Amino acid sequence: MTISVIMITKNEERNIAAALDSVKGFADEIVIVDGYSTDKTVEIARGYGAKITEKTFVSFKDQKGAALAAATKDWVLNLDADETLGDALKAEILETIKDTKYNGFYLPSSNIFLGRRMKWGSLRGDYKLRLARRAAASYEGGKVHEVLSVPGVTPKLKNPLSHTPYRDIRHYFEKFNSYTSLGAESMHEKGKKFNPLQMLRPFWEFFRLYIIRLGFLDGYQGFLWASFSSFYPFVKYAKLWELNRKR
Repeated sequence: MTISVIMITKNEERNIAAALDSVKGFADEIVIVDGYSTDKTVEIARGYGAKITEKTFVSFKDQKGAALAAATKDWVLNLDADETLGDALKAEILETIKDTKYNGFYLPSSNIFLGRRMKWGSLRGDYKLRLARRAAASYEGGKVHEVLSVPGVTPKLKNPLSHTPYRDIRHYFEKFNSYTSLGAESMHEKGKKFNPLQMLRPFWEFFRLYIIRLGFLDGYQGFLWASFSSFYPFVKYAKLWELNRKR
């Protein structure tokens, strides 16, 4: 069985070498859909022999769907530029796809936030459907929350991929601003109206992440994550309110 690693990028020169290093000798093909990066992302990727398509970003579903369509191997593994695979996970994947009746598998994610491997809160041990039989796979969803979809039962693998989604606090808020805008636009396009009760969400979200989900056990990083994340829905719905008014 052969594997295509698929990835979407936009100005990922700080991350992409580590991601591609981690699949060197493992992937039979690397497929990248790049949103016209202005840094050295494409140059670095070409150095790893990646097959690159440049495409204007419309949505995550659209970009990842294009990467899936360009893949040619039996299986696809969707990897983000800020993620890496360890040896144990690579060995598990290769062993798993040798002879399986399943069309896809969830991979656990181990998240690193501001230098700390997070074990609690909303960053602990989440699972993502990332490994799929190419012929059975498709992408569904909206501008932000795209999902890889395959028919049938999708078991979980044991070994995690390592995820470092933010370089620093500034990078966090760059993504925060982009994702809240995309989320608001997606809701607006579906005809969703602003609900004033959403402005009360930050208090509940902080309590849920920091207390109920034990985020306080992740030290100061846990406090920052709960604080920042609690304002995500607040800002997203504030942007929806603005879009509703303009309409």
